[in-house]
Amino acid sequence: MTTEALRTGIDLSRLRKGLPRCGVYLAILLLIVYNIVFTPYFLTLSNLRIQLIQAAPVVIVALGMALVIGTEGIDLSVGSVMALAAALIPLYLGYGVVAAILASLAAGVAIGLINGILVAKVGLQPIVATLALFVGGRGLAVVISEGKLKDVRNEDFLYLGSGDFLRVPVLVWIAALLVLVVAFVVRRTVFGRRLLAVGGNRPAAELAGLPVKRVLIGVYVLCAVLASIAGLLSVSRIQSSDASAVGLLIELSAITAVVVGGTPLTGGRVRVLGTVAGALLMQLVVATMIKHDLPPSTTEMAQAVIILVAVYVARERRTR
Repeated sequence: MTTEALRTGIDLSRLRKGLPRCGVYLAILLLIVYNIVFTPYFLTLSNLRIQLIQAAPVVIVALGMALVIGTEGIDLSVGSVMALAAALIPLYLGYGVVAAILASLAAGVAIGLINGILVAKVGLQPIVATLALFVGGRGLAVVISEGKLKDVRNEDFLYLGSGDFLRVPVLVWIAALLVLVVAFVVRRTVFGRRLLAVGGNRPAAELAGLPVKRVLIGVYVLCAVLASIAGLLSVSRIQSSDASAVGLLIELSAITAVVVGGTPLTGGRVRVLGTVAGALLMQLVVATMIKHDLPPSTTEMAQAVIILVAVYVARERRTR
């Protein structure tokens, strides 16, 4: 084999290995180019603002979901956590913005503890443990709100979802800050390393003396707290609390973003930047379909195809 042929083979091998990692970014680039050419007013600042605002709650929830999936788990209750946080905002807003936010976060901590204890100490499968709160959590939120849509008029609270800082929505700033925090936790802390160790090989982590149960409980608490933040920000953005609608089926969008972003469902790895890219990709897909007057069923089928392709690529990568 000649030197040139050998180099060509090496280059193709590197390209084949690198394509799964960069696939989500390439897909985003292709969608942006398509929209620039075929979608009117796509490059306007108002459209960019709308896309980022709509993607921000999914990004926040997906960050927590990525941590849970990194431990080889799943959390189906994040939408219900958002609904519960939304239901508590009008009840405690009379005591001040800080009290309302703390009440919502406390609800997230409580649900995260329940999920974590059921998974880590009781030994339930994550999908079973979180499915119970997927149903019961939203039911509790509807009971708290009495099944009514409640308007929110506190301007200080509404600033979180509708205000600007340096001409960028505050909601986007908060999402970006949380991305940095989660990335730091995963890459630079002992907790992050333990999280990946538990997801990579839980029996080995236990034999090594790692506090596996504490790590699992902490991960589910973090996931629920992030969902609570997304819930209260959603209320702030739409200026009303509707427990039956806030966070509805967002768990599917979050799982999709995590999988498309390259985090394996088998655990042991968390791709934070890939998760953000996955959320942005799904938002671009939905926005493109809407702007071209395609029915919602087409959007759902497109999302299903993207998920299947992402899972297949991940499987092939693990096989290699």
